[in-house]
Amino acid sequence: MIEILYEDKGIIVCVKPSGMVSERSEDVKSLPMMIERERGLSELFVVHRLDREVFGVMVYAKDSTSAQKLSRAIAERKFDKEYLAIVEGKMDEKEGVLKDLLLRDQRKNKTYVVDRKRKGVKDASLEYETLGVAGESSLIKVKLHTGRTHQIRVQFASRGCPIEGDRKYGSKVKMQGIALCSYKVGFENPVSGKYMSFAHLPIGDEAWTRFERETNGLDNR
Repeated sequence: MIEILYEDKGIIVCVKPSGMVSERSEDVKSLPMMIERERGLSELFVVHRLDREVFGVMVYAKDSTSAQKLSRAIAERKFDKEYLAIVEGKMDEKEGVLKDLLLRDQRKNKTYVVDRKRKGVKDASLEYETLGVAGESSLIKVKLHTGRTHQIRVQFASRGCPIEGDRKYGSKVKMQGIALCSYKVGFENPVSGKYMSFAHLPIGDEAWTRFERETNGLDNR
């Protein structure tokens, strides 16, 4: 059963497991289609996505009007998304803003940091804070300013700090999935107009137990 954090007549907020796609698909395990079956819903509208390897909080709309409002909020950067990541090594600065130009290679399903604007290149920006260090690993809190494909993964990897388990972007750590969690979202409810936030911490997973002290209470901040 998919864990549901909240539901009303306009939206449903859930926890996406690693290994499941966040969009509609007939070929692989699809989160919205599974929720529809489990809860007897006719159709969920996808308004944002998470990489297949990433787990954490997802929001779906239950009608087209709610979907339009949420999509507009995302486009206007009024939909807050925060992540937790365990990276290899330490960032040069404990906190800061990362800005890059990203180019997506659809054929290879990979994103690259490039040095100049050209066709297909998009601006990418995020802010980060190092919450703790354990051995050769760092726990990073990330707030996205833009939502590019593989953005967090490639921006940290390009600075020599790939996300643990992310072999596509240079990690040497072998694990199931990657150590990246969409732990918190915040947005204006499209039905009530009230600002709401939801959090889910990666508690209990072996990769994250090293940082139990640092993550304790994050869901209430």
